[in-house]
Amino acid sequence: MITSVLVANRGEIACRVFRTCAELGIRTVAVYSDADEDALHARVADAAVRLPGASPAETYLRGDLIVKAALAAGADAVHPGYGFLSENADFARAVADAGLTWIGPPPEAIEAMASKTRAKELMGIEPLKTGDITAGDLPVLVKAAAGGGGRGMRVVRELADLDEQLAAAGAEALSAFGDGEVFVEPYIEGGRHVEVQVMADAHGTVWALGTRDCSLQRRHQKVIEEAPAPGLPPELEASLREMAVRAARATDYRGAGTVEFLVAGGKAHFLEMNTRLQVEHPVTEAVFGVDLVALQLRVAEGGPLDEEPPTSRGHSVEARLYAEDPAAGWAPQTGTLHRLSVPEAVRLDTGFTDGDPIGVHYDAMLAKVVAHAPTRAEALRKLAGALERSVVHGPVTNRELLVRSLRHDEFIAGGADTGFYDRHLAALTTPDPDPYAPLAAALADAHGRSRFGGWRNVASQPQVKHYRTEPDGTEHEVRYRHTRDGLAADGVRVVRATPALVVLEVDGVVRKFDVSVHGERVYVNGAALTALPRLPAPVARQEPGSLLAPMPGTVVRLAEGLAEGVTVAAGQPLIWLEAMKMEHRITAPASGTLTALHAEPGRQVEVGALLAVVQEDQS
Repeated sequence: MITSVLVANRGEIACRVFRTCAELGIRTVAVYSDADEDALHARVADAAVRLPGASPAETYLRGDLIVKAALAAGADAVHPGYGFLSENADFARAVADAGLTWIGPPPEAIEAMASKTRAKELMGIEPLKTGDITAGDLPVLVKAAAGGGGRGMRVVRELADLDEQLAAAGAEALSAFGDGEVFVEPYIEGGRHVEVQVMADAHGTVWALGTRDCSLQRRHQKVIEEAPAPGLPPELEASLREMAVRAARATDYRGAGTVEFLVAGGKAHFLEMNTRLQVEHPVTEAVFGVDLVALQLRVAEGGPLDEEPPTSRGHSVEARLYAEDPAAGWAPQTGTLHRLSVPEAVRLDTGFTDGDPIGVHYDAMLAKVVAHAPTRAEALRKLAGALERSVVHGPVTNRELLVRSLRHDEFIAGGADTGFYDRHLAALTTPDPDPYAPLAAALADAHGRSRFGGWRNVASQPQVKHYRTEPDGTEHEVRYRHTRDGLAADGVRVVRATPALVVLEVDGVVRKFDVSVHGERVYVNGAALTALPRLPAPVARQEPGSLLAPMPGTVVRLAEGLAEGVTVAAGQPLIWLEAMKMEHRITAPASGTLTALHAEPGRQVEVGALLAVVQEDQS
């Protein structure tokens, strides 16, 4: 029987596994990189072991150090979580060879299915050969053979871009999973991403726990997931479950796994089998009333599953809260997470707590927020409302995008495909600030100031403050007055004003504004504003054609032959940055000559750092 589990992972999934272990009376062990020394998962575990590494991103890929940590901490089992080494057969073998229990499928099953190329061969599907691809095969999708989560994936629509995208996908996959193998398959437009959760034991029982729809994606990474997948014909849903069970039985599978399909034109196309727990597993847990981690532990101990899976009930939907700016190309954000809380009516899975830093080394996901209700419509409404009332103070997030997505007519109707954000992103990210938020911020700041310095017996000029809404950058001028009766402003009645709460009556309606201040950043009912100084700070002048780092990260590579004095074309990729495990291209703003190059592979850069300068060709 398992008594102590080391989770070979970090963040939200480590905390998730620890929670079930604690409920079962199992001792927990965390591993952490130097960047994660004070991370939540390292703090909540019963014991924690530092993993030395050349870089924080590489630390969790060192299977030898993780096995050594498990033995040193007295763990008798290892749970891989997801990502990193979770689908690495050699790591699974190393765990077993050390006398530890591996909480996952057999290494042979991982080898058969964790490599997407071998999985397709097993299912009778031949991937495209990169050397034989022609314009008639386009568009195609380049994918990492190992791992998942959207990393190492690129859509190629022009044959001339194929080699570049193969290299970029391979580099991203190597960084994320320690395996740079990629392959190419046809890219099916307008499909839905539908998957089946399987759970199998060592006694011949295989469960197919319904379907999940994960079609709302950005950069091939899921954003909103739900169970069951809405609107599938009964015969198609039965076929998906049958194919998933067949895939599990073909590999003598044990434990939790997910079989993924692309559904288009009433047909299901096999994509891959993920031989691990998925990020979106909570929606299945909610619908079937199970704890998938507890079932993983039972199977790893040799215990049997019931002959039949439990009956599903209701509908569940999950939203991934990311520190990113959807309106700026999904650019990841860093900084301090000052506050994170959600209503008790929904489930929160997170690896962060108030005051934690959000760095550049790992995924940008802050949390998963999950709702369950008797019907789909009720679940969508419940989650949208909970997100709207959540408190998220810190870097820019996708919270507003999530709320709008859940309330979008196309998504509510069911059956939205993977192109949803391609079609609707502009509308979903159009700024819609509360016009009274800047006033509430100013009144909260004004509370407690000396009334003798604020009001006079004669009419006086109003107090003036300036704020900028984030992330759209719109500036607002706010005017208010100190009077004998307190603070006042035109067009509203100030009912109450304290540093934390402002109550205004607007057109006969009383509205409350919760206010929180962190440095120059002010949060009003979740909206972020920056208090601007009375006199604008001098702005450093940038040379025309300057390429600035749009985010903090690491320069991973430069375009071949890139050097000062070379000629570049407008839109030509010049520099690749890696931030939060994703690659981001920096392109030439115009055709011209590269007159300065400060970027070099391996260099850490902060947001706004000068990377290069392109002098535009004036001819």
